[in-house]
Amino acid sequence: MKKNIVPKSMEEKYKEIISIINSFCIENLNGEYAKVCKELCAALSRKRPSPLIRGRSKTWACGIVHAIGTVNFLFDSTASPYIKASDLYEKFGVSNSTGSSKSKEIQEIMDMVPFDPEWTLPSRLFDNPFAWLVSIEGVTVDLREAPRELQELAFNEGVIPFIPDDRNMIEDKEKKAKGK
Repeated sequence: MKKNIVPKSMEEKYKEIISIINSFCIENLNGEYAKVCKELCAALSRKRPSPLIRGRSKTWACGIVHAIGTVNFLFDSTASPYIKASDLYEKFGVSNSTGSSKSKEIQEIMDMVPFDPEWTLPSRLFDNPFAWLVSIEGVTVDLREAPRELQELAFNEGVIPFIPDDRNMIEDKEKKAKGK
């Protein structure tokens, strides 16, 4: 399934929320946050019924950015980019309680947790242990350190996001696609 497919009935609300998110990310974060937030907004749009049908777009935009920020430690001053949660709420024009409760609602709907591989920024995925640790016959294995054959098998089964040895190749392709 494509990550940004949105039902026709939700397109207008989705575009409105994404416009707010994109503006915020351009001014305060980066394109990577915008991309992952867009994927989360699309996923929420596909829920039946979509929770996005009720409530203000700026509140949903704030909640989406906060939820993705929580997974990726946006509010940790040692992280980059970094923003205080209170500053995030202020920039979206929502109260602290509204912003945090909307984020919590989104996290519950989507079963999101810190380090959640599905919502981790691509640049942080390799360093996310949750994306690579699997249990094989009761033994926890870090597939980044496993033989390539096992990595390929896990990748083909959708267990890991990419083959670690191919990381440089993937990064090179992305740079070429961006024209760098």
